[in-house]
Amino acid sequence: MLIGHGTQNDFVVLPDPDGTGWPESRLDAAMVRRLCERRAGLGGDGVLRVVPSVHVPDAPAVLGEALGRCEWFMDHRNADGSTAEMCGNGIRLFLHVLVTEGLVERTACADGIWVGTRGGPRRVGATADGGYWVDMGPARPFGAGTAHLDGASFPGRAVSMGNPHLAVLTDVDVDTLDLATAPAVDAALFPDGVNVEFVNVVDPGRHVRLRVSERGVGETRSCGTGACAAAWAALEAAGAATGTVTVDVPGGRLGVTVDEQTTVLSGPAVVVATGELTVEWLRAT
Repeated sequence: MLIGHGTQNDFVVLPDPDGTGWPESRLDAAMVRRLCERRAGLGGDGVLRVVPSVHVPDAPAVLGEALGRCEWFMDHRNADGSTAEMCGNGIRLFLHVLVTEGLVERTACADGIWVGTRGGPRRVGATADGGYWVDMGPARPFGAGTAHLDGASFPGRAVSMGNPHLAVLTDVDVDTLDLATAPAVDAALFPDGVNVEFVNVVDPGRHVRLRVSERGVGETRSCGTGACAAAWAALEAAGAATGTVTVDVPGGRLGVTVDEQTTVLSGPAVVVATGELTVEWLRAT
């Protein structure tokens, strides 16, 4: 068991290289909630199970023909126990754990390796400065929506990065917003819930800062897919289809490059601690 984070978006990481340590019957929603509870458990925004794709029951359905090239699968659960399609911070940490646990050679990752996710296959790689990058695929806008918070309405762009986002560009200082309660959104547009990013533009098309309310979690210190959605929305607002955007989140700084084909997210990943879960805690209810 490991604890780690990407720009303070933190996770409990469970290496399961033979698929027997944390099968679906053990890593159920209740166990995920216990692991992520910050007082009685380890604490985290979610759980990442590091497991070969062949041991994930729904991997063939979500990966299709890409199953054969995705040796590893990021089995990602939100803090509330629900499954999640994709996490840009999480998948960088996922690769970092593969490297630090000796499951993958860092030198083999310069050009990226394919990792399976419930949002589809993703190519993730290591940089020379110790950071990581991930090819997130293209941003896919699917309409306009509105977030309602503290009696105010915030229009935004609905964007899929493998998971749904509402990117709200606003002149309201994001530091003044109360995100203790999740914003209300259009359930018809977002039937499976949505991550809502409140974004201040620092330099049009080049630099933004944001806070995010993440579905199944609440406010988090960072959201990689949210950074990509916000960067895409900022470029669109600036009249640009491509570019590189610096994204400041409460937990640090990320880089997002958007081109004609895809979106690449770059940033750090850190393992904070390793250890074992005690039998005493595992047996407790």
